[in-house]
Amino acid sequence: MTAGQNIDRLGKGESSFAALCGASPIKASSGKTNRHRLNPGGDRQANRALHLVAVFRLGCCPRTQAYAARRTKEGRDRKDITRCLKRAIAREVYHALVADLTNPNAPVAYTAILCGAPGQGRSHGHT
Repeated sequence: MTAGQNIDRLGKGESSFAALCGASPIKASSGKTNRHRLNPGGDRQANRALHLVAVFRLGCCPRTQAYAARRTKEGRDRKDITRCLKRAIAREVYHALVADLTNPNAPVAYTAILCGAPGQGRSHGHT
């Protein structure tokens, strides 16, 4: 697991976790073009997991599909939209990890990051 049981490893917060997963944006601007690209470093397995979640959400989640449609109208291509989604998913995972690791008495066997209405982003259950 990328973060392990040591939440202090993440240091500064969600941005550190995104960098650890290779989902932090890096400026790739040139001239009048202002754009970003994903960090090529970090844990490649964690980055792949974020990518799979982003691709799945783009195919199945109405909220994510609406987000992608809105960003497409703004002139973003699918690669940029996926990059933004991976960063947002990394943010959700970080907050779920912090909540799980800071409350050791919670009887949680797994945490699932779901796409749904606001406030329904985490699901706890037993295996």
